[in-house]
Formats: sequence, structure tokens, C-alpha cells
Amino acid sequence: MAAKRFPRGGVATPHYLASTAGLVTMARGGNAIDAAIAANLALGVVAPYLCGYGGDLFAIVWDGQLHGYLGSGRSPAAATIDTVRDRAGSDAMPVLGPHAVTVPGGVAGWFDLLERWGTKSYGELAEPALAYARDGFEITPTGAMYLGGSLAMYEGSAALRATYEGVEAGDVLRQPGLARTIETLAADGPEAYYRGPIANAIAETHQANGGLLTTEDLAAHEGRWVAPLRAPYRDVEIAELPPPTQGVTALEALRILDGFPLPADGPDRHHLLIEATKLALRDRNEYVSDPDAMTVTPADMLTDDWIADRRSLIDPQRATMPRPGAAHVGGTAYLCAAGADGLLVSLIQSNFLSFGSGVHVEQWGINLNNRGSSFTFDAGAVNALAPAKLPMHTLIPAMAMRDGAPRCAFGSMGGDSQAQIHVQLLARLIDDAADPQDALDAPRWCVEPSNWTLRAERGFGPEWFDALRTRGHDPQRAPRVDAGMGHAHAIQRTAGGYAVATDPRAEGAALGL
Repeated sequence: MAAKRFPRGGVATPHYLASTAGLVTMARGGNAIDAAIAANLALGVVAPYLCGYGGDLFAIVWDGQLHGYLGSGRSPAAATIDTVRDRAGSDAMPVLGPHAVTVPGGVAGWFDLLERWGTKSYGELAEPALAYARDGFEITPTGAMYLGGSLAMYEGSAALRATYEGVEAGDVLRQPGLARTIETLAADGPEAYYRGPIANAIAETHQANGGLLTTEDLAAHEGRWVAPLRAPYRDVEIAELPPPTQGVTALEALRILDGFPLPADGPDRHHLLIEATKLALRDRNEYVSDPDAMTVTPADMLTDDWIADRRSLIDPQRATMPRPGAAHVGGTAYLCAAGADGLLVSLIQSNFLSFGSGVHVEQWGINLNNRGSSFTFDAGAVNALAPAKLPMHTLIPAMAMRDGAPRCAFGSMGGDSQAQIHVQLLARLIDDAADPQDALDAPRWCVEPSNWTLRAERGFGPEWFDALRTRGHDPQRAPRVDAGMGHAHAIQRTAGGYAVATDPRAEGAALGL
């Protein structure tokens, strides 16, 4: 099925109500940033198990030049390894609970993006989100499945379960606390969140649950404008974000693959893709974290010598087993938007794992992220927990550039799978010149960095699985359409406007004007 074509602009998200919010914003004269933020604000209400008002945000924007935005927060200033280990009563960094929380950067990101490019006020853009939170929206079977499956992880989170438990398909979900947050942000801006009443409630709730986050930690937050990383693949230049996120991982894998003549779509090709991503993920776990803690830079990891060394480790006929490392699952929302003026945005926003930490700020309806769970108690590791430190992130919005201008904005949710999905999509989009929707519809695989387990959708067919086994892989069959393979979306520039595509693994929509 071909991507939808629109002459003036478009938006793609993992939930049809959020895509509608973006489209309505465009129809009222808003640009791509306005549409993306309206869609994201709505996503935080209608898909709270993916993203929301207690998560982080990353973006790449094209306005004639490329701009990167890192909207991730730091660990509490009091969060040392010994302190958190003692409070958590665990020898491993907690996945859930207060000690997994870092300062949320998403709210600041919305306002920072709007200040630079927006043409509408936050209040105008938040109208659909506010209506969904205050008046409610009907839960679909897919939404009910996500809610039920997610809540199973949060047995000890009474406040969170009180809001979402027992919601079934056809029910209307209302979130009055979240509506209050949206109204307050519209009236008072990010100051309310980082230095006002919302900040006070976040800190009080966090500390009541045994955490260390303070109002001073929240007040110290700042988003960061950065130059995206760029590296060639075939005749295209790929733009990703720098650390603390894993954009260099996708670029490293693509640079490794650029030295191979890629076979036609089939087992020989996917063996090479899998091997390249395994090596890049190994290097991510070894070297990527808060830039201030890194001793190896992204530039180092993309040099010809580094890439040639990694490429030499690949056997075209046999699977290798690089040193395993930490795994990072995730629940995230990726979206993209483009406008008639050429403005293009690739944006990703996340709680990390589903509802995040399970710490729910009840009076404001905010689910605090668990991004700090990617830290480790290994003091010698690059991603070791430390005070006021940025954790290694998996969020990577991206763009593909040709002749100095963007050809495609793309990205996906999926934790460790994100860089892997970028590699698979680009092989189809660039090597095969596939239609964006066909590229998203195609079957996918993902490898688990902790043990290199390979899971693949059944759409590859029995012969594909057999051929990979002969090369030493042990592929496990996933469902034909598996949300664990990410929700990816893309907008590609065309001669007549834009081709907009959305992932069949989500309940999204590709809409435009």
C-alpha cells in the first residue's frame, strides 16, 4: 500500500486522535511545529502508556538548516550510587519506582520549540488535548490492550492504577488531574512546571515515595540545542542526534554497511544488517552516555579506521557474538510533521517504559518517567549513576538528506530496537527505493543486546528463518504484526508535496492537506 500524498503538508503519529489534532492545527494555519506539538500534547492524553507530561523529548527540525534539540533531564543532585543502592535495597539500578526518575524534559521542550518556530500559543495547541483529558475519549480495543498489559507491571502503584485500572474498550477515559496540568501550562507556561505548583507537587510526591528529586533539581533543568550528527549512507546523508542519546549507534551501523554491496532483500541482506547493528549496540553500551562522562566521542566512533575495524569483524556467512551489554526496552511515541513552507520536524517523546516509573503525581495526573533506569551501579561504566547526570537515552528522531536538503523525516519507538529499525527502514527506502508505506509495512526483526536473542516477525517466512539458522542465528518467531518491533512513521518529500506514512503496528493515522 502506497503512502498518502498531500500537496501542502502532513502529520503522522501512532494514534489517530493525535494525528487529527495535528491536522486541525494545520488547517487553522499552523505550521509543522505547531502541528507536531498539538499532536504530542494529545498523545500524552490518549496514549499515556507511551508518552506524556512527565517524560522527555528530542527533535530534529529543518527550517533551511538542521537543528537538534535534546530535552532530557538529569538525575537528582543527591543521587549517588551508594545512596540509591541503600534506599532501593538492591544491587541493581531499579527499573521502576522513584529512583528510576530523572527530571522530565518534555514540557520545557514543547515551549522551547514553540518559542523558536511556533505561530500558535500553547493554549491554542492544547485545545484538543484538554478536551480529551477533561471530557474524555473512547478507548479502542488497541488502547484497552495497552492499558491492561501496561498496568500489570505496576502492582505497587496505587495512584496510577486508580486512574487507569479497569478501563475497557468502549469506555470513556477522563483524566481531570491531567486537564488541570494542561490548563495551568496554558496560563502560566513552563514556570509552573519547573518552579511553581507543579514542581512542588512532583518533588513532594517523589520524596513521599522515597525518592531524592527536589524542587531545585527541577528548577535547574534546561533543554539543549545541538548540531545533529551526520554521516553518509550510499548517496544520502543521515542526520541523528548526539549523546546522551544513541543516534551514533544507527550511524555506526549504517557506515559499516556502506562498505558492503547490500544483497537483495532476503536472508543474506538481513544477516549483514543484524551483524552491523550488534556491533554498533555493543559500542553504544561501552561508550555512550552523558557527553561529559564519555571518553570516546561520536566523531571517534565514525572515523574510517573505527568503522573499518568493526566491518572486519563481520563474517558474511556466520553470526558473531559480541560482548553483551545492558538492554533498554521502551514505550515511546514518535511523530513527524511537514508544512507547505518547507518546515519539517522529526520528534520523539517518551516516558521510557510504558507509564514510566509508576510514580503518579495524582493531583496533576502526571506519570513520571523511568529514564534513570538505564543507569548502572557499576562505577567504572560510562553510564554509571552519578549526581545531576544525563542517562544514556534510546530516543532518536532522524532525517535523511540528499543534496543538502531533507528527503525524509523518520523514526520509531522501541528502546533498543530504534537504531535497528532505522537501519532496516533505510535499507528499504534507499537501497530498494521503496515507497515509505511499503517500507513501514515490511516485516522487521530486533536483537536483544543482553544476550543477542533475535526476534523476527512471521512475515519473513519459514525459509528466511531456516537460512538465518544456518548462519548461526537463533531467530524466534514473533507475531506477523508485532508492536514490539516499534511504531515507525515517515514523511518523504516528493515533487508534488509530501508522502506520509504510518505504522500498521499502531493505531495511528497519516493525515495532511
